[in-house]
Amino acid sequence: MGFTNLSTVLRAYDEGRLFAEAYGDEAPRVLWLHGWRRSAADFAPAARLVASAGVASLALDLPGFGASPLPEVRGGAEVYADALTDLVTELARDPLVIVGHSFGGRVALTLAARRPELFRHLILTGTPLLRVANAASSPRGYRLVRWARSKGLVSEARLERARQRYGSDDYRHAQGPLREILVASVNESYESQLQALWTPLTLLWGANDTVTPVAIAERASELVRVPWSLRVLDGAGHLAPLEAPEAFRDAVLGAVAS
Repeated sequence: MGFTNLSTVLRAYDEGRLFAEAYGDEAPRVLWLHGWRRSAADFAPAARLVASAGVASLALDLPGFGASPLPEVRGGAEVYADALTDLVTELARDPLVIVGHSFGGRVALTLAARRPELFRHLILTGTPLLRVANAASSPRGYRLVRWARSKGLVSEARLERARQRYGSDDYRHAQGPLREILVASVNESYESQLQALWTPLTLLWGANDTVTPVAIAERASELVRVPWSLRVLDGAGHLAPLEAPEAFRDAVLGAVAS
């Protein structure tokens, strides 16, 4: 049975600290968490498909993105999980299916590892779960400017120009508190959360994901002790929820029914 009204409704939660797009009028059974520099809108195609099958869901704007204000505390996935715990506890009248893309997947995994009783299934896509081996250090030019700044030899403006030149695309676009959060997050790795996971896991990965390659999902799956599956989505890249919404509909509905 589908819903008669499938329009999206933006709602405020946690005294205005979190905003989310609601799909369906019933209590949500699915929670969607988007990636860095993205918003809840990334899940709109999949969420509408899920709602048309009669399953309500909620797509959050993570703190600092979309309609949600910046978090009060700076930090990575652990801090974001702290910010979401009260809301998730309130929503989980029955255990939820939680879907996380990229950075949102890190938050989803952290929540599921901490509070397994709140979740019936975890679905991750494009999530940088493990630190890439032999990652390159900062470019030599940037390290020289940073050293010169530490000695008072160049200005803060000169250092910022070096950051803009040598930093990643995410780093260049992050300003103020979001840059602090990004720096705290970028070198995190999630081996302990994967090993502590009690929630069944589905990995949906774009075959053409060059940001977080399929090899990351394969390595991560070796660490979990719960039932898991990996589905590689042909033709999809890092933004798999937008590129293959039907695959997410099928995974979510299967998890809800399990």
